[in-house]
Amino acid sequence: MTLETLFEESSERDRIFQLCDLIRETSYSIHKFHKHGHLEKVYENALAHRPRKHGLQVQQQVPLPVYDEDGALLGDYYADLLVEAVLVVEIKACGGLIDEHIAQLLGYLRSSRIEHGLLVNFGASRLQIKKYALSRE
Repeated sequence: MTLETLFEESSERDRIFQLCDLIRETSYSIHKFHKHGHLEKVYENALAHRPRKHGLQVQQQVPLPVYDEDGALLGDYYADLLVEAVLVVEIKACGGLIDEHIAQLLGYLRSSRIEHGLLVNFGASRLQIKKYALSRE
């Protein structure tokens, strides 16, 4: 069964979970091979390259519009990765995730009106990955 077939047979919620699982597994594999110590861009390129090999749409540094509460366009946020147009992946290469990293991703999700995001830190000796979801309501 191909990834495309798997996603076609799934609900939107299941599809998000499957994408998150795939990105988690891929991140772990990248961290296992490359370890920590590279610049963020190296991990971004790797995390874009591997899912693309499996036919997934992964965009790098894609501008996402940021809206104010009244719908006015305020500018763009450049997502490290946008997977299948539904999952924002914010990549870090630092000693550890801090509250500001979480606030950054949540702000991006809220402003761009995308519900799901992953925060991945390759910079620590142990991979850190967290999933966040915001309701559209």
